[in-house]
Amino acid sequence: MVPDLPTQSRHTRSSPEALSPRSPLPRLSSQLTLERILDDLGSTLLNPLTTVTDPHQAVTGVVAFDPHDDQIIPAGAIVLGIGLADAAGIQRCLGSMAAAGAHVLIVRGPGDLLETLSQAAHGHGICVFTLVSGASWTQLSNLINSLLVDPRGVDDTETIDGLPGGDLFAVANAIGSLLGAPITIEDRNSRVLAFSTGQDAADGPRIETILDRQVPDEYTRRLQSAGFFTKLYSSVDPVSIRLDVDGVEIKNRVAIAVRAGGEILGSVWAALPNEIDEEGAQIFRDMAKIAALHMLRLRAGDGLDRRLRADLLATALEGGDGAEYAIRKLGVESSPIAVFAIGVDPEVTSQLDEAIETQRIADAINVYLAAVRPQASAARLGGTIFGILPVRDVVAGEDQTQRFVSDLVARAGTRVRVCGGIGPIVTDSRDLLSAREGARRALRVCLDRRDRNDSVAMLSQVYVDSLLLDLSDQVSMRRDQLSGPVHRLHDYDLRNHTDFVLTLDTWLTCMGDVSKAADLLHIHANTLRYRLRRLAEITDLDLDDPDARFAAQLLLRIDPELTSEYAETNAG
Repeated sequence: MVPDLPTQSRHTRSSPEALSPRSPLPRLSSQLTLERILDDLGSTLLNPLTTVTDPHQAVTGVVAFDPHDDQIIPAGAIVLGIGLADAAGIQRCLGSMAAAGAHVLIVRGPGDLLETLSQAAHGHGICVFTLVSGASWTQLSNLINSLLVDPRGVDDTETIDGLPGGDLFAVANAIGSLLGAPITIEDRNSRVLAFSTGQDAADGPRIETILDRQVPDEYTRRLQSAGFFTKLYSSVDPVSIRLDVDGVEIKNRVAIAVRAGGEILGSVWAALPNEIDEEGAQIFRDMAKIAALHMLRLRAGDGLDRRLRADLLATALEGGDGAEYAIRKLGVESSPIAVFAIGVDPEVTSQLDEAIETQRIADAINVYLAAVRPQASAARLGGTIFGILPVRDVVAGEDQTQRFVSDLVARAGTRVRVCGGIGPIVTDSRDLLSAREGARRALRVCLDRRDRNDSVAMLSQVYVDSLLLDLSDQVSMRRDQLSGPVHRLHDYDLRNHTDFVLTLDTWLTCMGDVSKAADLLHIHANTLRYRLRRLAEITDLDLDDPDARFAAQLLLRIDPELTSEYAETNAG
């Protein structure tokens, strides 16, 4: 069992002398409140600009305010005022927040702007905090999201030794109260999973670790060189080390491995002014066992949550009666919805690499959505990532969605070619299936356009291209044996190593403009005219007949072999 703690307020930090081994552990609610954020992050990251009127208000998410985007702000969300630079932007932000029921704004700006903001925020009933110097918006967003515990992952009705199952922050706070020291819980890669209150009492390296949610590489290398991790993971007892880094005063570190059977899950770290005594070592050993149970519960909960959201999204995108329930569970039933699809170009990856890369991108997108668009959802369904984005209205939502998906694609496509497609925006959940199909069709067009830079498109922008791909699919499926003037010309090119198909295709693409087509082919205009007369003689193709020109151009579009085989033959 975990050693018991005295009952105390989250605003009161007990000294080691005040601890009693017979007192109950503090129990934390699974619903995130502003009070908990201020307790855990306030002294490290935030400074109050206005009075906090309701510290117990629920926090539902975190969203970055974009003054140039007519976005939806969820009720109860913390708003990051990243783009606020003038009084007009402040008024728009505060008005949007008040209308949405969001009452916490975090900003960073010059003194005159903060004074204007403070006065305006009071009239809207919004409390404002400033982000401390040296901390980034990404760090703040990640830290707040780490505190946003989903009821499916941490449930007050399911406890482990008196703490909500999977709540590593509660575990860290319990250990910190028992030892009277700031605590971090880390995974095998030295990534911070949770931390206790009171980190401002630690040293510079610990604060840097909390801000980045990762132990700095410099310290990790020193620990590895000293053989510390080998000693840590081979022992069942706490292990101490004191690093001397360029004269920086660093408190003694005491760590213990967290195990589940023979598997190392991570470690618990305390920053102590002195060596740990036997009583503290026993607390560490006991709490490491409890931490293991919570880490296993959290790992299982994360997997379950991903599967549940993916199942809900898949159900929603099937349309029909089940879609309404799924959309309601996903929390976007009251807004028009845009459906998008994101995929990896299969031509640049193997089938296995494509699956791995698609899953990697899906995971990265979900992390990004949690930070900037918590009301949106995405999941890998088959070989494609599908997602939904609630928008304010159908018309403005098209531009908003295209900017949003373009940003996702730009972030995801750093290693391989990635494209995105957007279906029609719908207001009825029963139409989500057709919207999903529209997104898939638009994505396919973008992936097919390897010679163009437009990697994201709405179906309405590429509808004709999509129809041509559908027609090409039908020709292939029926195994039609195509013939006629264009295919006779293709056969002639293959036999005689000529380029009449390319000549015809270029001339048709240029709408019969001989000078433009000749320039593209790098030949004289008279040479092009001769070739056109010659290909007409070979195939009996009447180039003066608009129906014949349309038929030729259609065949060239739906049968890419007509030009690709010519290019390959001449390349050889």
